[in-house]
Amino acid sequence: MSNYYSEFKKIPGTTIFDANQSRIGYHLNMFAMSLMKEENRHEFKSNELVYLNKFPMTQEQRQAVLDRDYNKMILAGGNIYFLAKVGATDGHSFQKLASLMTGMSEEDYRQMMISGGRKPNMPVGPVEL
Repeated sequence: MSNYYSEFKKIPGTTIFDANQSRIGYHLNMFAMSLMKEENRHEFKSNELVYLNKFPMTQEQRQAVLDRDYNKMILAGGNIYFLAKVGATDGHSFQKLASLMTGMSEEDYRQMMISGGRKPNMPVGPVEL
């Protein structure tokens, strides 16, 4: 099984969300899932740091949320499907989040996906919101 994972880890920009990542990101993901409730989204948007401090996340995880750095959130154990709740709270579509994470415009990202997706040797990197 480790050989299976090692092959995926060779792809630039790939983070495997496994049991270890799940444990690391548990509180980050629970924060993100809390945003499913309207009152929690409102409270978070009113004072992000105070709301984040309700969850025993690492400082790195909190800062990644405050910076809206989805790549860092994933490296810190975030699950993209949970983190999409953060993006939705900010009014972003999943496609917009993916484009930010790849360093591409939303239109370029859309065209890339229509054309079959990112090639493993394509550079990856986030862009600013």
